[in-house]
Amino acid sequence: MAGHSQFKNIMHRKGAQDKKRAKIFTKLAREITVAAKISEDIDSNPRLRAAISAARAQNMPKDNIDRAIKKATGAGEGDNYEEVRYEGYGTAGVAVIVEALTDNRNRTASEVRAAFTKHGGNLGETGSVGFMFNRVGEIVYPIAKADADEIFEAALEAGAANAESDDQSHVIDTEIEDLNAVREALIEKFGDPESAKLVFRATTEADISVEQAQSIMKLVDVLEDNDDVQNVWTNVNWTDEIVAGLDN
Repeated sequence: MAGHSQFKNIMHRKGAQDKKRAKIFTKLAREITVAAKISEDIDSNPRLRAAISAARAQNMPKDNIDRAIKKATGAGEGDNYEEVRYEGYGTAGVAVIVEALTDNRNRTASEVRAAFTKHGGNLGETGSVGFMFNRVGEIVYPIAKADADEIFEAALEAGAANAESDDQSHVIDTEIEDLNAVREALIEKFGDPESAKLVFRATTEADISVEQAQSIMKLVDVLEDNDDVQNVWTNVNWTDEIVAGLDN
């Protein structure tokens, strides 16, 4: 978890510096649209609740949220997004998983493949690196929400598998089937989380140099700059040395 938390911090800082709000809203809107296709009833659709909570955490206007829901129900100019996962290797054999929501599989696959190729990697078949990761639930609260002990005790009481804190956030892990129940229990105590979703957590980490980590971050940046890409996961061991090197 330590390396995972460090990577979260890196991406948090980069997000504050580099990402345009319009691009963030585009990704959030797509997730809301896909979630709303399951059901537009927030009470019975935990994925939609989580998507709207994430949008509110980014101060996404209510009109944007409503339009995204209407796209799913046919009341808006609907795009038919589908979920696609890509797997491959980056510099130094680092495993990379890319999750996308796209209305054009050919376009997205071509762009993702080009990003891997340009940055010293290669796109593989589905399952080529997935065995190096576990699929788990992850709930994130900002550090100011509560102290670490309070979060830890509440998370375990709610049925979470683990909870860890660093200088920016509290990260709660759950089993896949427990994510929604734990999230609802924590909302009653702490309010809406910053995020609550399924993530890929590496089981085998890659030890690489600072220079190689810089190359991986360039690949991650290019992938995340793509409107179709929702999440990017790697199995890099984010050591203190690498984090310091990237910060510099």
